[in-house]
Amino acid sequence: MIDLIKELSAVQGPSGREEKIRELIISKLPDDVTYSVDNLGNLIVHKKGAKTPEKKLMMCAHMDEVGLIITYITDDGLLKFNEIGGIDPAVLVGRRVVLESGVKGVIALKHIHLTEKAEQEKLPKMTEMHIDIGAHTKEEAEKYVSLGSFATFDSDFVEFGDNSVKAKALDDRVGCALLLKLINSDLPVDVDFAFDTQEEVGAIGAYAAAFGIKPEVCVVVESTTAGDIDGVEGDKRACLLGEGAVVSYMDRGTVYDNELYRETMELAKNKGIKAQTKTLVAGGNDARSVKVTGEGARVIAVSVPTRYLHSPSCVMKKEDIKATLDLLEAFIENYA
Repeated sequence: MIDLIKELSAVQGPSGREEKIRELIISKLPDDVTYSVDNLGNLIVHKKGAKTPEKKLMMCAHMDEVGLIITYITDDGLLKFNEIGGIDPAVLVGRRVVLESGVKGVIALKHIHLTEKAEQEKLPKMTEMHIDIGAHTKEEAEKYVSLGSFATFDSDFVEFGDNSVKAKALDDRVGCALLLKLINSDLPVDVDFAFDTQEEVGAIGAYAAAFGIKPEVCVVVESTTAGDIDGVEGDKRACLLGEGAVVSYMDRGTVYDNELYRETMELAKNKGIKAQTKTLVAGGNDARSVKVTGEGARVIAVSVPTRYLHSPSCVMKKEDIKATLDLLEAFIENYA
């Protein structure tokens, strides 16, 4: 699993440009599945199980990651940009990025020695930053970049500390890896899997994926914000690393199916699988799109707790990834 997550997280695939990660996922599908790609670029995979369930089951994870889009090139060859998905400007300054062309650059802004004291006391805005690719003129920069092209974080996958891993794009390449693990196993029932697009800009791909699949029950496999860091206390921590899979009852986009929520938490308890819920109503994911498409679907989210989401250094624990896989397998087994 860890090697698979490492491989998936390294691929560039911001919202709307998921073709590279989709092709890698396709290359890892077993021969006993059927798959298709829809008009929004969603990868839809059907896996036959031992029997057909009474209600159609869908599991989904999004392929896209947050990134940057180039909006302007200065006369000095510096690149102005905007965000693709939600990125805190605080995580950007000094970070390395890779352009769509493969050229590398660094995000910078006016040097501290050139700023007034009042400026130093304010968090810089994204509009004040630029990407420096080493070009000295606009014409030189235009050899490597055009307006509307993208950049993603240049961040290595690292294993560190007590079974922790860090990388870019763990949201939601870990979900993609978990789905691939399930697809490459023997399942007790038929399952439709969706590797969908453009979650980070409004959970857009999931609408089309759910419309095509028409599920009655859907499990959204995600990563979710863990706030167990210094300066954050109590319920504001939301969930904790090392405490297992996260099963949500509500977020900013979805009130989850209460029966599914309680059944999933009880299933984890009965199977001895570490699981927790979120103590903060925040964020959102593909569930909000799936549940209202067509005739609607009952939805639940099962996530891996993750520190520093939407940054170059998302952090997870291996045991939480394993617990999430165990809970997904138990959910499918129980569904049979």
